[in-house]
Amino acid sequence: MGDIKGFMKHGRQEYTKQPVPLRIKHFKEFIELPPEKDLRVQGGRCMDCGVPFCQNGCPIGNIIPDWNDLVFRDRWEEANERLHKTNNFPEFTGRICPAPCENSCVLGINAPPVTIKNIELAIVEHAYNNDWIKAHPPKRRTGMKVAVVGSGPSGLACADQLNKKGHKVTVFEKNDVIGGLLTLGIPDFKLEKWVVERRVKRMAQEGVVFKTGQHVGVDVSVRELKDKYDALVLCGGAENARELPIPGRELDGVAQAMYFLPQQNLRNNNYSVDVFMKSYVENVLAVKPPTMEQISAKDKHVVILGGGDTGSDCVGTANRQGAASIHQFELMPKPPQERAPDNPWPNWAFVLRSSTSHEEGVTRDYSIMTKKLTGENGKLKKLHAVRLHWIKDAATGQMKMQEIPGSDFEMDCDLLLLAMGFTGPVRKGMLEELGVEIDARGNVKADANKMTSVAGVFTAGDMTRGQSLVVWAIQEGRMAAEGTHRYLSAK
Repeated sequence: MGDIKGFMKHGRQEYTKQPVPLRIKHFKEFIELPPEKDLRVQGGRCMDCGVPFCQNGCPIGNIIPDWNDLVFRDRWEEANERLHKTNNFPEFTGRICPAPCENSCVLGINAPPVTIKNIELAIVEHAYNNDWIKAHPPKRRTGMKVAVVGSGPSGLACADQLNKKGHKVTVFEKNDVIGGLLTLGIPDFKLEKWVVERRVKRMAQEGVVFKTGQHVGVDVSVRELKDKYDALVLCGGAENARELPIPGRELDGVAQAMYFLPQQNLRNNNYSVDVFMKSYVENVLAVKPPTMEQISAKDKHVVILGGGDTGSDCVGTANRQGAASIHQFELMPKPPQERAPDNPWPNWAFVLRSSTSHEEGVTRDYSIMTKKLTGENGKLKKLHAVRLHWIKDAATGQMKMQEIPGSDFEMDCDLLLLAMGFTGPVRKGMLEELGVEIDARGNVKADANKMTSVAGVFTAGDMTRGQSLVVWAIQEGRMAAEGTHRYLSAK
């Protein structure tokens, strides 16, 4: 602990954001971290709290007080080393993690918590700027070969860890670009793609082999991979998006968020949009779009169903594309401004959150259920919905909804984006061919070592955990790598 009274003397200092009128004109990142001297002050706000609950709140167990103290003492290189002991990709989490660690910060009980996420990002970018993050290929190889299917955060973390152990790792990616959700799903204004490419380049220099355009289970036989490699790790994510089974769903102008968002990311970075669209439509989408034209929100009345991060990303993207209006509807009630009595610290706070995208212009509404969609000449024109009243069941504690009589309404809608979450991985192809067991939630079942029901086949990330955070995907990848390493060592 650097400054014993730092948390009493100094307030929380956030990063500087580009003004809304400027940042919605481009898709670049728009934040600027505080100067180093100010970040050192923020590191000094970390308390000598005895039990660092922030570490428990962090899915990957970052040793947060240590690197806060090292930053305060201006020992940035050591801080970077400590940060990388637990986190393979702090440049990702420092940008896009919702910071559950800050929800668990002891200072956060009655004051603004330490800016853990900002300090994390500052450390890793400081390290890159000073050329401290270098390629370190393993000094010896084990002779074992591992195939990792999927190059999202869990696949990359797993590949990185296994390569460090000396195994020869090949990552198979069905798309033309590496990164999975990081590259395709998260908008550039939150995570520019050169950040992902920079890390992937380091991993390639260390010996990880990346193969793009290799759709395992479709144009690459998973059985052949299993025969060729000593272990197989499935990190394909949870791509089955929750559907909206109502009249009018088939109209042109209704699209899944994860069909809409990647198109803009691909355009921004001069990648092929058509190849992605064709593959996604053929292999993932349950409801095929009437046309294969690229989607844009320009001059359209946009409605987004879903109040989570994906919905927020749709808001930011639609604003930058020039939408005429944007509404975001959530089925559940509006969250409270402060923690409820049954949601105590240090648990994740279920409170109303506003992202930087919400600052840019959107009308948010809650307890709304869409009943039907109508249109003209096959194109979406109107959304019809009803307001809900939620009642807590005294016996089960579950929330039950009731439609409010006479609350029906309709509104103009040219583009409806479905951001209602995901129901699990795509079964067709790879999973069916392997015959892995599926759990009650529709995810790939795995044991404590992350091995599936098929010997030598492991799994990690959203494919086994279900829809979750990037930071959890990294932890899942690390766990799967450890389980795979133990299996290979015994073998």
